[in-house]
Amino acid sequence: MKILFASVIFFSFVLSAQGQGLPAEKETRSTTGVWFGIYTKYHFNDKWAYYGEYHIRRREVLDEMGQIYLRLGATYRVTKYFEVTAGFVNPYYWAPNPEAENIDKVVPQYRTWEQAVLATPFDHIKVMHQLRLEQRFRRSFVKGSSFKLTHRFRYKLTTYIPLNHKDFVPKTLFLALYNEIFIQAGKSVVYNHLEDNRAFIGLGYNVNHDLQIQSGYMYSYRHDGAPHRFENRNIFRLSVYHHLDLHRNTNAIPDVLIH
Repeated sequence: MKILFASVIFFSFVLSAQGQGLPAEKETRSTTGVWFGIYTKYHFNDKWAYYGEYHIRRREVLDEMGQIYLRLGATYRVTKYFEVTAGFVNPYYWAPNPEAENIDKVVPQYRTWEQAVLATPFDHIKVMHQLRLEQRFRRSFVKGSSFKLTHRFRYKLTTYIPLNHKDFVPKTLFLALYNEIFIQAGKSVVYNHLEDNRAFIGLGYNVNHDLQIQSGYMYSYRHDGAPHRFENRNIFRLSVYHHLDLHRNTNAIPDVLIH
């Protein structure tokens, strides 16, 4: 009995010690931002295409620079409804506290990435599943800090619903919806494995077969540097999608995977 009582006391002490220093409630802050993006997809033939994303992301509406984001890749079209992409990413991050001591104001990041996109063959709406993997070499804003490798896994479910036409022909206005989950892993990832969740609602317009515009609101809920800290991000997004068929094969199968 004495041994059992001593064991209970010991484990109670361990658990209380582990809980010391952690707040009883989580802390959440809200921020705003504006993201501008250009998405390109240029087909060299029926199978291969160049893929590119170029972003400027501002914080606190438009007051502060957040990121410049460059994503490049080569896309291979497996079937009409399935394609894979791989490439390189080079974002640049601006420090949120650039006046602090021993801080680099701008820090680069280097990534390789792979992606698979699957579209469902519905007649009058587009539903797409996107699985994206990233290998990120990143560092903190502290001067002289070293790059560390982490891995990120992203899944996005996107739905486009035409509003003024049955199909996605030129001059089609459509509703755009998506939700994307971010999971990260690596030696430096201790508690924030579920990194981010982003939900978007907006409107898109097909100017013609090669040009599309989307704008809308994105809500992001993510970890904020500590186990008990979280961030609500309210972001306005404006995106332009440009597609070209460089080999001009008029008999090619239409690419339903173009955004």
